[in-house]
Amino acid sequence: MPSTRPNCRTACGCLALAAYLVAGCATTAPSSQSADSSRAVEPAISPPQYIPVARYGRYTLVELEPTKVQRDLLLQVIEVSLPDTVQATVGGALNHVLRRSGYRLCSGPETNALDALPLPAAHYRIGPMALRDALLTLAGPAWSLHVEEGARVVCFTSATIPAEPAGSLPSPVGNADNPAETFPLAEEVHP
Repeated sequence: MPSTRPNCRTACGCLALAAYLVAGCATTAPSSQSADSSRAVEPAISPPQYIPVARYGRYTLVELEPTKVQRDLLLQVIEVSLPDTVQATVGGALNHVLRRSGYRLCSGPETNALDALPLPAAHYRIGPMALRDALLTLAGPAWSLHVEEGARVVCFTSATIPAEPAGSLPSPVGNADNPAETFPLAEEVHP
């Protein structure tokens, strides 16, 4: 039986030669442009940025930089179910959500006002969402969030809604002298 080994070597050599020739033909010679012609300025390519990594296991490399969430703690994703033992106020829920976040709720008259607000049933389970969004959801649209990063304190202030002039408000319907005014029942209409 004839050996196929020499044919294999010849075929591999031919393939390597063909690849070399094709690669050589694919390159182009630099073109010379005259000094009079205008050139398009190409953007400079920045060198690759060095990111330190550590090897964990055989195939895993881990970057040795803090994540975006570790830099901005209000971006951390939370999911909280409030227990029955938590005081059912907005202020109590805010304190519970902030418990392991690295922030605390500031004290003052604004916070006392939040403690007086009852917690809606829809807010007993929050998330998954970013901490900033959870705080704004619990406080509601009538409150603005302010964060003091140095002390890691979260404060709320009443959002100011511009008041409309008294003349532009609609007048109440009904007789002011008789507050217990009765209205006729709707009549049935037959075609």
